[in-house]
Amino acid sequence: MKRPVIIFIVAALVIISTGLWFYNSMQGFNSMDLLQFGVIFMLVAFALFLGIKRLRSVKRGEPAEDELSKKVLQRTAAISYYISLYIWVFLIWLKDRVTFDTEELLGTGILAMAVTFGITWLVLNYRGIRNE
Repeated sequence: MKRPVIIFIVAALVIISTGLWFYNSMQGFNSMDLLQFGVIFMLVAFALFLGIKRLRSVKRGEPAEDELSKKVLQRTAAISYYISLYIWVFLIWLKDRVTFDTEELLGTGILAMAVTFGITWLVLNYRGIRNE
């Protein structure tokens, strides 16, 4: 029961710190910040979805991690890693053509990696993995 609660605590901390960041940067607010706020809130919603799913499985008496969920998580990590390499190559290519601050580039890359992991997990979790 402790592990699903940690997801909700981390999500609350992310929401609080993002809210403080939003409050402190109201003067120098640009469109890239708005996009990053949207992505952060989408990732928090995904984390809350996972937390609710884990709480339901704990209440049903299911094990926290079985062989299939471990295999899906391992496959998700591998695929999202390869995709994130191409995302970083694209961002480096884009940096040469558009003026980006280094902090914006790193923040965008990290958020893109998190979104890639979330989308890959959703696809593999609902589609399933083939027998290899």
